[in-house]
Amino acid sequence: MISIITGDIVNSRDFPSKIWTKALKDILSTFGKSPNDWEIYRGDEFQIEVKNIEETLLVALQIKAFLKSIGIDVRMSIGIGEKSFKTKRISESNGSAFVNSKVLFDTLKAQKINLAVNSDNPEFDYEMNLMLKMASNFMNSWLVQSAELVLIAIQNRQFSQDEIGEKLGINQAAVSRRKKRAQFDLVKDLDNYFRKKIETINQ
Repeated sequence: MISIITGDIVNSRDFPSKIWTKALKDILSTFGKSPNDWEIYRGDEFQIEVKNIEETLLVALQIKAFLKSIGIDVRMSIGIGEKSFKTKRISESNGSAFVNSKVLFDTLKAQKINLAVNSDNPEFDYEMNLMLKMASNFMNSWLVQSAELVLIAIQNRQFSQDEIGEKLGINQAAVSRRKKRAQFDLVKDLDNYFRKKIETINQ
């Protein structure tokens, strides 16, 4: 079982394409190589495969935080399932994970939702999408400083607040304030909840 994240840039026409194209390539390249592990296609759309599905939400949040740190938002669907047909290009591969991701992605704009999940488990989908919808109320409002904090904290999960501060060039008290503004404790709770629930469909 794997997960496929399908996404696009929100209001991409409002930004020079060279800005978000470079940003997407920079963050996606930290998770593997293109076009086997991730690919940008049809302008501002992209897909990325996450082989360790427990990490899926954190991968999506890193992409969101990275783009929010430069003032751009992203819309993403997480499809969980199988990969039954593999090619050298992720956009040409197939399986239930791809189908689940693409079917959901095609509905996100109309639903005005920026992050959601679709699997073959309706109970899991209902609970997680409710959680993601509530969390999006603050994640969609992350300002640049909050997004930078979230990104560094996720990428360096063992760092103390002092170490995070060194990365950001701020003191420990400022790190604490930024974490509070970003509601990072809720982000961690959401990730823990996702990991626990994913076990129920990964057995």
